[in-house]
Amino acid sequence: MSDAEVLAFLDESKTVVCATNGPRGIPHLVPLWYVVRDGELWAWTFARSQKALNIERDPRATLVVEAGTRYEELHGIMLECDIVVHRDVEVVAALGTDIYARYGDGGEEERAMIERQAPKRIALQFVENRRATWDHRKLGGTY
Repeated sequence: MSDAEVLAFLDESKTVVCATNGPRGIPHLVPLWYVVRDGELWAWTFARSQKALNIERDPRATLVVEAGTRYEELHGIMLECDIVVHRDVEVVAALGTDIYARYGDGGEEERAMIERQAPKRIALQFVENRRATWDHRKLGGTY
């Protein structure tokens, strides 16, 4: 996929699967809501989550977003990333606001929840090092 196709795909998709290195050396996979800022994926998580502990130990992740139900419909991206952790409460709250602007209704209850949770969360900036994409729809039935 081209850069433009990747950005369009990320815009229409809603969940990224994030793989970090778990404490026993086994990949730890979790789904995340995300936003794209200046071409980079950003997400947030609780600072005491297993994912956050994994990132403290090894600030790298592999991200996957995929769509399609039949083989000839499969398309997606895989990103190998370094992770920059942001702990500033204002940065975290602003990210939470962006995330809920994308996924929620932006109501007063969501704003209050973001303000309550921001001090307990961290913002994750995924800095892409390597990308792989696939789009079986472009194969025209030939595999």
